[in-house]
Amino acid sequence: MDSQAATPGFCRDCMTAVSADERRCRSCGSPRLIRHPELHTLSIAHIDCDAFYAAIEKRDNPELADKPVIVGGGRRGVVSTCCYVARIRGVRSAMPMFKAMSLCPDAVVIKPDMTKYAAVGREVRQLMLELTPSVEPLSIDEAFLDLTGTTRLHGMSPALSLAKLINTISEKIGITASVGLSANKFLAKIASDLEKPRGFSVLGQGEARAFLAARPVGFIWGVGKATQEQLAKGGITRIAQLQEMDKTELMRRYGNMGARLYHLARGEDLRRVSTDDHSKSISAETTFNEDITALAELEPILWTLAEKVSRRAKAEGVAGQTVALKLKTRDFKIRTRNASLEEPTALATRIYETAAPLLKREATGTAFRLIGVGISNLSAARVEAEAETLDSHVAAQARAELAMDRLRGKFGRHAVARGIVLRGGKD
Repeated sequence: MDSQAATPGFCRDCMTAVSADERRCRSCGSPRLIRHPELHTLSIAHIDCDAFYAAIEKRDNPELADKPVIVGGGRRGVVSTCCYVARIRGVRSAMPMFKAMSLCPDAVVIKPDMTKYAAVGREVRQLMLELTPSVEPLSIDEAFLDLTGTTRLHGMSPALSLAKLINTISEKIGITASVGLSANKFLAKIASDLEKPRGFSVLGQGEARAFLAARPVGFIWGVGKATQEQLAKGGITRIAQLQEMDKTELMRRYGNMGARLYHLARGEDLRRVSTDDHSKSISAETTFNEDITALAELEPILWTLAEKVSRRAKAEGVAGQTVALKLKTRDFKIRTRNASLEEPTALATRIYETAAPLLKREATGTAFRLIGVGISNLSAARVEAEAETLDSHVAAQARAELAMDRLRGKFGRHAVARGIVLRGGKD
């Protein structure tokens, strides 16, 4: 390990080594100093962009800098994300819009632009990959990184490399991100949530057990409401209780989940950082201001959503072999219907024409408040090559779609619209 590894800490702004008693960086004057006994020996990180969608909107419109911003849509929609100004008022992701607006009536509400967000996400991902090839994406704006063995390559410890990366994201892309650094993925994910925004938190293996002990069992990754209720029936509500139990007893009670609980309660996680960089699925949905019953009204909305999914798939260079339709009824019951294709697709035409029959079977008088469509079972694909494998009629539609994509790329998304006769599925 180089000499930097022996220093108590460093300045997050200029990377200058700092001693144990310094309160500000002697080089740049910044108070953003980080120290930890395991700081230069840990190499697993979780990076999460801060209020990603809202941060991009503020970056692109400086007039929004000090205003509460909510990215979402419709009176009956939900919050996709919100800035920290809105969070101070109590607004949270997935909160119904009517509740968010009651908490923050002066918020600026912006409809999501997933194409723009995906493009920024790719920029962030590229900077991560320049640091290490071991990047495991979790979503458009967060990922695990394994920097084991990169000290000699970069001439600095993983901690310093990560601090430099976060500064580069801010300077080059104009948004901020937070880092959690630890010995494994579970602890790194916990650490990244400890200080936001612009956080850099370290959770060492040596302190993990004591840190976790006082937390509720729901703090453990993968322990949702149902598992919490199951554990509560056995009198277990705190992680400290799991730490006192032996593995055999936990497995006798809870099977394989018991083994996971045993290890995670002690801060142990053997999962490796996976380098599969494809999303598991791509989807789009919308909640209506008023319930919709008529198929004729639902079909054009389905087409618009299919186009959104198609844009994202094309931007990421992937195609999906399964098309899923999602509907939410007036009484909040969710219906999902799936159909598999012989070959994966990223074309809006095929996504729509696969989902439309599923919709027709469901739209028989039921009032819906939400509709969504998505693709899964993703694989890398070129849309141009896909178009050449289709039958003549659908291939002609696909080529027309690709031509429209090129026009939109040159003149803007709204430069050309497709005049699709939805009931017949033909131009």
